[in-house]
Amino acid sequence: MQSAFSLSFSQSSLTLSNRPLCSSNAAPRNLRFCGLRSEAFGFSPSKNLTPCRFQIKSRRIEVSAAAASGNGAPSKSFDYDLVIIGAGVGGHGAALHAVEKGLKTAIIEGDVVGGTCVNRGCVPSKALLAVSGRMRELQNEHHMKSFGLQVSAAGYDRQGVADHASNLATKIRNNLTNSMKALGVDILTGFGSVLGPQKVKYGKDNVITAKDIIIATGSVPFVPKGIEVDGKTVITSDHALKLESVPDWIAIVGSGYIGLEFSDVYTALGSEVTFIEALDQLMPGFDPEISKLAQRVLINPRKIDYHTGVFASKITPAKDGRPVMIELIDAKTKEHKDTLEVDAALIATGRAPFTNGLGLENINVATQRGFIPVDERMRVIDGNGKLVPHLYCIGDANGKLMLAHAASAQGISVVEQVTGIDHVLNHLSIPAACFTHPEISMVGLTEPQAREKAEKEGFKVSIAKTSFKANTKALAENEGEGLAKMIYRPDNGEILGVHIFGLHAADLIHEASNAIALGTRIQDIKLAVHAHPTLSEVVDELFKAAKVESPASTTPQSVKAAV
Repeated sequence: MQSAFSLSFSQSSLTLSNRPLCSSNAAPRNLRFCGLRSEAFGFSPSKNLTPCRFQIKSRRIEVSAAAASGNGAPSKSFDYDLVIIGAGVGGHGAALHAVEKGLKTAIIEGDVVGGTCVNRGCVPSKALLAVSGRMRELQNEHHMKSFGLQVSAAGYDRQGVADHASNLATKIRNNLTNSMKALGVDILTGFGSVLGPQKVKYGKDNVITAKDIIIATGSVPFVPKGIEVDGKTVITSDHALKLESVPDWIAIVGSGYIGLEFSDVYTALGSEVTFIEALDQLMPGFDPEISKLAQRVLINPRKIDYHTGVFASKITPAKDGRPVMIELIDAKTKEHKDTLEVDAALIATGRAPFTNGLGLENINVATQRGFIPVDERMRVIDGNGKLVPHLYCIGDANGKLMLAHAASAQGISVVEQVTGIDHVLNHLSIPAACFTHPEISMVGLTEPQAREKAEKEGFKVSIAKTSFKANTKALAENEGEGLAKMIYRPDNGEILGVHIFGLHAADLIHEASNAIALGTRIQDIKLAVHAHPTLSEVVDELFKAAKVESPASTTPQSVKAAV
């Protein structure tokens, strides 16, 4: 996977131990701003940049300038080295990494650059959640008084809130587009499909060839049978992010990430919420202990009620003065349980892969519940169980882990492979987050999953916990409600899973996810130093609370620095 390590070259020569690293005419290169390269912000790579090498403790690091002159030259027998169908976050990440590797790259987009995440998902939803967080704080008189602050009644302008979300999506979409254009990625407009081996069609009759092809078409909201969506009173997340109205009472079908985040937004803006969950408990995808605490903080004190163990078998939009009608049936017996009358209903039952019309029949590929089957290296598998040469699928379309950053990581992994470096992504190291107030984050296995794995493989599992109530920074913010939990192996210090509920949990999870990705053991990472007072000490205390039988595997070596 692409390293987070990046270098910036200035006008003067950089040196290490008095040895020059690069030529003095090197320009700023490969800077990162929120995941975007510097070229999106006006920096231009030097066309004269040459590869340079430097030695650190006998480990050779090469700074490659393969993409310095823009998009590479394709193989003689193909139009492109790599063609990507779909310009969402996954396709974007793959395209930029491909250009860095010197590949002649094109990306095909039939809708708008940025895909679901940027235009109808994680980006605009974070704008709405930023508003709900501030509203929630301003409305909490006790919280404000604890700081010695007096605030008059807080209000909001619905259109202004909606504009904030729309403007953010536009800004990020433009940034993504500019970053690809600056590097010379060819952005081709039109619906893309596979015509045959190494051949792609886009638009009406445009045909191109590529040595390798990546399918990155993403997903769309999943709407169960019996639910009629009108986009006004019965809506999906696509519609909700436009915030065309704030209903007095809204039912949210599904209590996963999407449902929880929208409940945070709607209740902060004054709505009453009713959850409809098919399983027997709310937040079924989270670690049970975290779920229980989150329900006590995020649901019970707010204007939220819920029905569990039921399906919404039929939902009819409001019309002719009648409210939205929701018929509930028992999830097990299918018997009628209740009928709800609400002002609006949000369908948050997950997402379905967008794989129709991709020409998969031309290469003998059959989807499984709509998902394109792939192996651990994202290589597409055909109907006979054989690998389709030079064809890959990443992101929501393959169903391995339906998260935008997972799609990007998969895309980067594929580029590594097509450029001759074998790489298998560890999906258990990919973190996830729910941006409620406070936030929830996780990586790896839940406690039940870890115990099931331990029973099968014959090892013991231990649990370490720390509370935000013991963290100085959290208490300074009067945000002591929270818990961090780590599941690990006491025999060897392997981290199996980490779950956090509390202030900025989404930012705190990455130390644990990186440790899992790198195979770092607890006995080593617990020796690391964290600044005080910071929220990062929540994770630090979590590592220190673990009881591991094995000693530290490495002894830190002193480093002599010239003064």
